[in-house]
Amino acid sequence: MVLIVGVIVLIAVNIIILSVTSTHQHETYGFGRTGVAVVAPFQEIFTNSIRFVGDIWRHYFQLVSTAKENDRLKQQLERIREQNLRYKEVELSNIRLRDLLDFKQSMNQQVVSAEVIGKDPSPWFQSVIIDKGLDDGVNTGFPVVVPKGIVGQITEASAHYSKVLLLIDQNNAVDGLIQQTRARGIIKGASGEYCIFKYVLRKHEIRTGDVVISSGLDSVFPKGLRIGIVTAVVKRNSGIFQEVSVTPFVDFEKLEEVLVIMHSEKERPVKG
Repeated sequence: MVLIVGVIVLIAVNIIILSVTSTHQHETYGFGRTGVAVVAPFQEIFTNSIRFVGDIWRHYFQLVSTAKENDRLKQQLERIREQNLRYKEVELSNIRLRDLLDFKQSMNQQVVSAEVIGKDPSPWFQSVIIDKGLDDGVNTGFPVVVPKGIVGQITEASAHYSKVLLLIDQNNAVDGLIQQTRARGIIKGASGEYCIFKYVLRKHEIRTGDVVISSGLDSVFPKGLRIGIVTAVVKRNSGIFQEVSVTPFVDFEKLEEVLVIMHSEKERPVKG
């Protein structure tokens, strides 16, 4: 504000001096020379002031333009980041679906692919909801798998949705065997991230790192499906069984797409 007032004063003084000089331009040369000497400094100040103000305005508009360009570039960068995230998600989804398709083609049974759309909020059950149901041929008792291994079993089915009781639920059980030694037992969920391999006789040699697969003797899960890997073995001094802990191959926190193995009416498990 002070700068603007100063410029206005300089302009006014310059106009007055120029007017006086113009009025007396018919007078002697000496007076004209004196007038130039008086006017010149003011004109120089005036010119420099105008130039200074002009530079300020130009810099101001340049700064405004730069700020707007900066905002535009930031918005463009944010859009590019969002697009990259979407592209990455599509790429990851394609990888999962490709693995699922390869696994589906390797199986002899008829299967239906489904998407996990929810998790049971109940603390008493480890289960998820999928987007396939009775209208898709899915029914209770059907096994659910992914390429990494067994997920669980259908326990409830409506027209378009089904509930899958996960392998790690304490109410679930799979007849399994050690792939290396063929020792048999029952895989039971432990309501956590691991399972217990129960009723394994002490006479069988089981080591950490052994792979557990489905035996096919429970009439639910086909033989040879991957279950998990042995992570702990305890043989007590008494008793006929040993305690075996198994970590599933499936990461149940990251389930997104699954396969439901279809049973024919003849093969369908009988509800207890």
